[in-house]
Amino acid sequence: MIYYLFQWLDDFGVPGARLMDYITFRSGCALVLSLFIAVIFGRKIIDRLQMMQVGEIIRDLGLEGQMKKTGTPTMGGVIIIIAILVPCLLVGNIGNVYMALMLIATLWLGVLGGLDDYIKVHRHDKDGLKGKFKIVGQIGLGLMVGLTMVFSPDIVMRENVEMRNVENSEVVIEYVQEDVKTPQTTIPFVKNNNFDYSWLTSWMGRGATAGGWILFVLVVIFVVTATSNGANLTDGLDGLATGTSAIIGTALAIMAYLGANIIYSSYLNIMYIPGSEELVVYMAAFIGALVGFLWYNAYPAQVFMGDTGSLTIGGIIAVFAILIRKELLLPILCAIFFIEDLSVIIQVAYFKITKKRYGEGRRVFKMTPLHHHFQKAGNSGIEALLQKPLQAIPESKIVTRFWIVGIFLAVITFVTLKIR
Repeated sequence: MIYYLFQWLDDFGVPGARLMDYITFRSGCALVLSLFIAVIFGRKIIDRLQMMQVGEIIRDLGLEGQMKKTGTPTMGGVIIIIAILVPCLLVGNIGNVYMALMLIATLWLGVLGGLDDYIKVHRHDKDGLKGKFKIVGQIGLGLMVGLTMVFSPDIVMRENVEMRNVENSEVVIEYVQEDVKTPQTTIPFVKNNNFDYSWLTSWMGRGATAGGWILFVLVVIFVVTATSNGANLTDGLDGLATGTSAIIGTALAIMAYLGANIIYSSYLNIMYIPGSEELVVYMAAFIGALVGFLWYNAYPAQVFMGDTGSLTIGGIIAVFAILIRKELLLPILCAIFFIEDLSVIIQVAYFKITKKRYGEGRRVFKMTPLHHHFQKAGNSGIEALLQKPLQAIPESKIVTRFWIVGIFLAVITFVTLKIR
């Protein structure tokens, strides 16, 4: 609410009141506040979770140091959620449709993940919330975000168009003069990197645009569900999901800042999205919350985020990318999440197929999700196609290497916008 206080003070000409008009200043404030809340108040929340005996239930999978984690406080995602919401409510413009959607998405998935953790811990059900209820919750969020983007008059964009000067053949980027509603997004590796979903429904004739929006909503639902579940599966080692998500968040924050500035978006030849600059404030709080949480979640972890955190951060990344029209870049930027997803799908499918054919299920990986494959030693009675590495890799090294891959993927994502 500090944002609105400064707006009121500016009406009276109070010196310095216009600082809150600058996105960079408010983003910096959100980052510092979220980091402070996560580190200082996070310790108090961890102590409270310990008093409530909200400990993680660990299954013995034969991994080194695994059982030592039994009893470590879980549901630490509450720290991340609080550290995001408080700065956004203080220095954010909650009347902005983009900020409002992000806050709703945060609370929505926080409640969904919280229910899952509650059932696991307090009802001693290791499966937690049934998968079908999780999917319904994720689909519901995707539907709400997609339909809001379809019908809200505040969610618009300006298409970038290349114009060539006949005299000197110089290419300049110009934008249409009016804001338009269109199911367009950014696609990598092409010269004019705007992709219109209605192109895929052109066979519908006059209904092509409506068909494009319907297809867009379906893609939104899929992206939210896949990314949220991918982050959930990645949360299996100390600091893995936290650090990887912070890297992804940093890349998305830069994209949001560039896309909300007509000069920078013109240089990169990407669409200009008026009003989306408020998302930079939100993502600054998101990054600060994750870095602050990593203070306690780094190896050896003093707290786990649980589904309260993992489902939430995955959904946040998905919704944010959708709002800045970069959802088709997520397969590159969030490749770690999707590879973790894919490893489980491959493992389960191959096991079922071989069991039906040979009467005994076989495996592709030593263990899934993929990060556990590197934790387990090979040639130890494991019937898996992929045995390497033969020696188990220490948990902290696996996490660090995944972070390095995440940084590399973030760089590649930006490069795709200029490789045409």
